[in-house]
This record gives sequence, C-alpha cells and structure tokens, in this order.
Amino acid sequence: MVLAMQLHSLTDPNSKTLIPNFDLTLLLSDEILLKILSKLPNSQSKSNSLVSKRWLNLQGRLIRSLKIFDLNFVLSGRLIYRFPNLTHVDLVPSTFVVHPQNGVVLITHRVVSMRVDTEWCFGFSEEVKGKNLLPVEAIDKGLKEIAKGCPNLRKLKVTGGSEEGLVSIGEECVTLMELELQKCNDDVLRGVAACKNLQVVKLIGSVDGFYESVVSDIGLTILAQGCKRLVKLELVGCEGSFDGIKAIGACCLMLEELVFVDHRMDDGWLAGVSFCENLKTLRFVSCKVIDGNPGLEEHLGFCVALESLHFQKCQLRDKNAMAAVFSVCRAAKEIALQDCWGLDDGVFGLAVVCR
Repeated sequence: MVLAMQLHSLTDPNSKTLIPNFDLTLLLSDEILLKILSKLPNSQSKSNSLVSKRWLNLQGRLIRSLKIFDLNFVLSGRLIYRFPNLTHVDLVPSTFVVHPQNGVVLITHRVVSMRVDTEWCFGFSEEVKGKNLLPVEAIDKGLKEIAKGCPNLRKLKVTGGSEEGLVSIGEECVTLMELELQKCNDDVLRGVAACKNLQVVKLIGSVDGFYESVVSDIGLTILAQGCKRLVKLELVGCEGSFDGIKAIGACCLMLEELVFVDHRMDDGWLAGVSFCENLKTLRFVSCKVIDGNPGLEEHLGFCVALESLHFQKCQLRDKNAMAAVFSVCRAAKEIALQDCWGLDDGVFGLAVVCR
C-alpha cells in the first residue's frame, strides 16, 4: 500500500502515467535490497553488479571470500572500498611478479600454484628463482591495508611478508582463525605468534624449485608459545627436531591434527609427538624419510588420544622408522595408506602393536 501511494505521487496529474525509466528499487532501503540480493544465486552476482553503482556497492558488501591477483588493487584502497565485509582473503597469487609481455603460464606443485613468466620455466629458472616474489615491503603494505579494512577477517593466505606485516594482522584482526603462510621462516613466525586466536595454521617453508626458506625449532617454539589455541597444524618443507615438536605438544594443548608434508626434520624428532596429549590425527604426506634414527622404543612414548594414522605418497622402506611410528601411534583405531613405496608384509606387520 505504501509503495502504491509513493508511485501515485510520482505520476503526471494530467496523463496519469508513471514517469518513464524510474528505478523502483530506489524506494527500498539498502538493508532490504541486500536481503533480496543475498537470496539470488551466485551465478547472477556479476550481472547484478552491472545494474547501477548502487547495486555494484551492495553486491560488494555481500562478498565474503576473495582471491587477489593484483596487489595494487589492495594498496590503492579499492579492495576495501568494493568489498568491506571480507572474511576470507587469498593474497598468494598477487605476491608474484609476472610480466605479461613474456607470456604467462600456471605452474602447479603439490602444495604451491603460481603464475610465472615463460622465461622462468624455460632456461632461466636458476637466475629467476627467488626473484619472482614482490618485495617484502610491498607485501607488508598489503597486509597492513587488509588489517585496517578487514576487522572481521577469519582466514588469510599469503606468501612472503615479514614479522611487521603479520603483527599488524594479529593486532587488528582478532577474529583470525586460519592462516596459510608460504615462504615462511623463523623471523616471520614472531609475527604469527601475535595472532592469538589462530586455530588452523599451515606453514610452507622450502619447496623444491620454487623457494628456499627455513622453519626450525626456534620458529616452532615461538609459534607454540604464541598460538596456544591451535587445533590443526600443517608443516610443509619445514626443518626442526625433537625440541620443536615437543614445544608444540607442551603448549598447544588443544591440538587435534598434525600434518607433515615433505619434512626435513632431524633424527629423533618423532619422540616429540608423544607430548601432543590430545592429538587425534597424525598425517604424513610425500615424506622421503619418516625418522632416520628414532631411538629406543622405551623413550618414544605414545599418543593416548590418537585415533587415525595416515600415510600418503611416502617412502616406507625403513623398518626402524615404521616400528617407531606404530609404537607412538599404538592407540590408533584407523590406519590409512595411499600410494606409498616400500610397503611389504614385513613393514605392515609392525602395525600389530596397534591392537
């Protein structure tokens, strides 16, 4: 009835016809129109954005997750202006230098995917390796812009950056719960420790052919002491030893899932896993060596709450290492093995300890 009265007031008293080209949605408040737009399928979001500047702005307010391909979009402030309510941001594609005139290809690793120049792939990889990332200062500026404009951020993915950039995220985005950090090192983890409410963390250190970075016991200890609410931790291409893993178990009492991908841990590190008292799932992915010298069984301990043990694309020929793993995981109720090498009756028979 109110809408009919408003429409009547807009008619010509002589012709009794509605003024042409009048946008009826102007009679709706932003809140009502947002509710209507939120009910439409995602496939219509692009076409909705083309209706008017108002609809473009409203559609941007509905976007929660975004992958950024150009860091300048962040640094200019346009990201926050267009999408003020972001909760999930992926900055990884925007942190790599790409020159379109050289041709662009997509390189995919099991843990990394990036756009690179063709010269990086064909004949010049050693010269360009390590130089295909934007300067740390630029990435830090992008992180600070995200920190200022996304106070409700819950998930972040980024490559590079420094302690300064991550500290700004930790101070401003107190709701951040999930972080994937590529090309991570011990110094950067000082910044990660400022994110007190993190629950899921994925750290990617060294990736063969892409970049070299070191995460050692120092970084793992810093992370453990700063992020005590961790529920899941994934370590990719990370170094360390018994001390680092022990620190994780002793400080992160809520840790339920621990994942090692292509790890470079020192001998004897496996005994540290037993300090994860509430660990329920232990995963090994693409590991060439589980533990070169796990030590005596009586010194290994075991995870009393463990339920699942998973191996995927791992080398399982070392019987001493496998015996140690099964001993640490003797409480497991499920063992999964997928595409592993060296598995035979003798190795698998060591699982008898998991009664």
